Amino acid sequence: IDRIAPQVDALALNANGDAVRFADYDLPVIADSVPDHPGPLAGVLAGMDWAAERGIAQIVSVAADTPFFPPRLVTGLRMGAVAAQRPLAMAVTEDGGRVIRHPTFTLWPVALREDLRAALGAGVRKVVIWTDRHGCAEVMFHGDGVDPFFNVNTPEDMVQAQTLIEAGQG
Repeated sequence: IDRIAPQVDALALNANGDAVRFADYDLPVIADSVPDHPGPLAGVLAGMDWAAERGIAQIVSVAADTPFFPPRLVTGLRMGAVAAQRPLAMAVTEDGGRVIRHPTFTLWPVALREDLRAALGAGVRKVVIWTDRHGCAEVMFHGDGVDPFFNVNTPEDMVQAQTLIEAGQG
């Protein structure tokens, strides 16, 4: 929250189940708007629906378990979409010459929400299948020695993240 809040005008959490568990964050909690929890695209659609109700033209998604994502992520994604003349922009990194896509970190135009709703209804579940269909700019981010999209998934990852923070990295 501390990393993304300065980059956006409004912030909401996408989560299913009891929203009360997030009450301490004092943010709107938006459940998936389609049944059966069909994956990350359902959360994106829920965010798009929430944004459309507020007249917001674009949303950006980030993962809650990725504490070191770039502090200029949104600016980079917007600039990448404009430069590539694409409606969507996804963060990528490079590892040994191989491009790694980070579909959780994407700029999404709310204007595509009905297309996304139809795709989910037709069984599309993979983010990159849907984004590739619409032309998605890939925006390269570098981490100055730290993977900016490092996720904290295990107790060992938490220790590593704390070590990076204490060392002033990330």
